[in-house]
Amino acid sequence: MQNDGISISAGPLEGTTTENNSNQHGRSASKITGRQIRTVLVSSTGFFMDAYDIFVINLVVPMLGYVYYMNQKNTIPSDIQGILKGITNVGNLVGQLLFGFLSDSKGRKSVYGIELLIIIVATIGSAMAGSAATGVGTLGFLGFWRFILGIGIGGDYPMSATVSSEWSSAGRRGQMLALTFSMQGWGQFFGALFAVILLAIFKHPIEANQINIDYVWRILLALGIVPAVCTLYSRFHLPESPRYAERVLKDSELTEISKAYALGVKSQSSANLVPSKSIIQPKKIIDDRHHFRDFRIYFSRWRNLKVLIGTCSTWFLLDIAFYGLSLNQSIVISAIGFAPDTAKTSPWETLFKQALGNLIISLLGAIPGYYVTVFTIERLGRKTIQIIGFVMETILFIIVAAAYHPLKDRSIAAFVVMFVLIQFFFQFGANSTTFIIPAEVFPTRFRSTAHGLSAACGKAGAILAAFAFNVLVNHGGKNAFLPQTLGIFAGIQFLGLLATIFLLPESKGLDLDSFEDDEEEWRPENQKNQHAVNERETYF
Repeated sequence: MQNDGISISAGPLEGTTTENNSNQHGRSASKITGRQIRTVLVSSTGFFMDAYDIFVINLVVPMLGYVYYMNQKNTIPSDIQGILKGITNVGNLVGQLLFGFLSDSKGRKSVYGIELLIIIVATIGSAMAGSAATGVGTLGFLGFWRFILGIGIGGDYPMSATVSSEWSSAGRRGQMLALTFSMQGWGQFFGALFAVILLAIFKHPIEANQINIDYVWRILLALGIVPAVCTLYSRFHLPESPRYAERVLKDSELTEISKAYALGVKSQSSANLVPSKSIIQPKKIIDDRHHFRDFRIYFSRWRNLKVLIGTCSTWFLLDIAFYGLSLNQSIVISAIGFAPDTAKTSPWETLFKQALGNLIISLLGAIPGYYVTVFTIERLGRKTIQIIGFVMETILFIIVAAAYHPLKDRSIAAFVVMFVLIQFFFQFGANSTTFIIPAEVFPTRFRSTAHGLSAACGKAGAILAAFAFNVLVNHGGKNAFLPQTLGIFAGIQFLGLLATIFLLPESKGLDLDSFEDDEEEWRPENQKNQHAVNERETYF
């Protein structure tokens, strides 16, 4: 049989030999195959949009101030800013828990793509948000649609992580997950780039009347729909994961067909692979009650619970600082003087320089950090990179907090360099690995649920940051408490370092089989059956 080099570790295809599978694994560990690239493209385009939609609000909120708060110094009140920036993360939390559970209980194939439909509808709604004749205003409807958007974005986290993990070989799995997640960097970059381009296009209309900024933020939000439309068809036609088919559904026919697809086998059985009745209508769907019961029993053991606490706590602690900074990067850029004072310059100049500052930081810091992770993760390991990230973030936040005023007064360029380094070590560090590790260290039957729960804890940290940052930094005056806030971030990153060291395992080079559970050890019905067998053996 011809294949493109990928090895699916859930077990060999019928008729293949151990030697052939060993050779396949060796080849898969040395190169990225066509199937892996296609899977990464399917899942990563969703992450492009996820990052675009989440982080573009950082640029949109100042625009909204010029359109809807002209009589209040063109500034949205802190509490409303917090809601607009944080409401998407509230939706994220809901989506991560919901789709994480559905993916494990209903199957990857049955659910994958639905979250993208939600994103498409919510993006259109956000861009077209308007006020009612009486009652709810434009920002109220915008907040509603961004909450719905958050549900779809949140659902993409466990779904894309699980799909990428289960369709990749052990030798390239970390790299495939890192490539998938790296599209966040491009989402941030293009969000800032499109803002710069749109502001350049609308320069003269905005200078004539700042109300024309209304066109800019709507178009900016709407552009995020493009990658979602491009990848929707592929998501709905991706077969069921062979690992899920074998380990959870225990469907040998579906397992063989899915493995044939993974190996690129040209045979009669794979000719009608998509669509396949067996794949579209799996023989067995997990009872929801049993899934919750099994999840509770499995994680009642400390060795399993410790890992879940580790993935949840590190993601929570990371996102407090990561989203606290990323969602408010325009505020920080203005505070350090990179963008001009809004009271002294035109709306266009202020918005343009804020967008340009975000563009520079994402291009020089975030994107390089993602790709350093991609090229080093299989050599350094996930845990090592996460430790490096937390250590450097702790040090950098301490430096920026302690030297805030000298840096601001004497060298804005040095301040920008520090923030570029902070973004670099977020990506070459915990922001990438907190996504990757939960996709590897849990058994197949709980992988998506555990990843969704871990991601939801991260979004709880993001929600805390979104609602608290604007209030905290303005304690005692505008941006008066910003240095102390950055110092708090340093302490939080240090706690993340401790959680990483003491709670998380290293998954570098390990097959997903290494993290599979032995159902005989903990399932109540298996224990009862074993007890009955032992009694019969004793009697006879």
